[in-house]
Amino acid sequence: MSDTAYLALLLDAPLQSWGFASRFERRTTGLHPTKSGVIGLICAAMGLAKGSGEERQILPRLAASKMMTIAIPRPAQTGPRSLSVLRLEDYHTVLGTRRASGKMNQDAVVTRREYLLDARFAAILEGPRPILERAMAALSDPVWGVWLGRKSCIPAEPIGRGLFETRAEALRNLIGDRRVEEFTAVAEVSDFAEGTDSLSDQPESFGDGRSSGLDRRRFAMRRVAVKPATRQSSIGSTPLPAEET
Repeated sequence: MSDTAYLALLLDAPLQSWGFASRFERRTTGLHPTKSGVIGLICAAMGLAKGSGEERQILPRLAASKMMTIAIPRPAQTGPRSLSVLRLEDYHTVLGTRRASGKMNQDAVVTRREYLLDARFAAILEGPRPILERAMAALSDPVWGVWLGRKSCIPAEPIGRGLFETRAEALRNLIGDRRVEEFTAVAEVSDFAEGTDSLSDQPESFGDGRSSGLDRRRFAMRRVAVKPATRQSSIGSTPLPAEET
């Protein structure tokens, strides 16, 4: 048995939101799951308190795993086509905020938060077997609630799909006999030249649990290769919405 294992995850929910560039009143979502979001939900399933000694010990081991995500089109209830992935912007008002001067703001602050609708992703974590075995056990019986980016994004299906010896076996569990090239995929790479984009979503710390300030969370850059679908799948190929400029 190899020391390396492949954890297969299915990220399926009516709403998903994967923030990686959110600031202040504007809370956007990425078009694929972030590594910080996936590792964060596993930490929640394990019951790791933010800033605890156990989290500081386990988080680097989890984050050392390489991640690959695949956008799986959701079939429509009628017809051969798949549903389009839409981006919803929700309207919130927040009380009790502070101004730049430090004084309390007496007015409500309008915030806008984005979600993906009808998105469905397969994800594979490649890493040391012992820590991924623990992750799979936690996802099967989570200590705390898990969600796909925000607390309103409750999974529609169990997330952990199993631990496998090879990536091919993990892929077969998630997408059957179809080829990866049928789907848009984001794969973590080791060499900068192999990548097409860099994301600041490699988690180093989720904070100490006493403050929501961004300065208490630390993320490093992660190099990825984005590979668009090369041919139409059997149920139709639905591209994700383009990033806003």
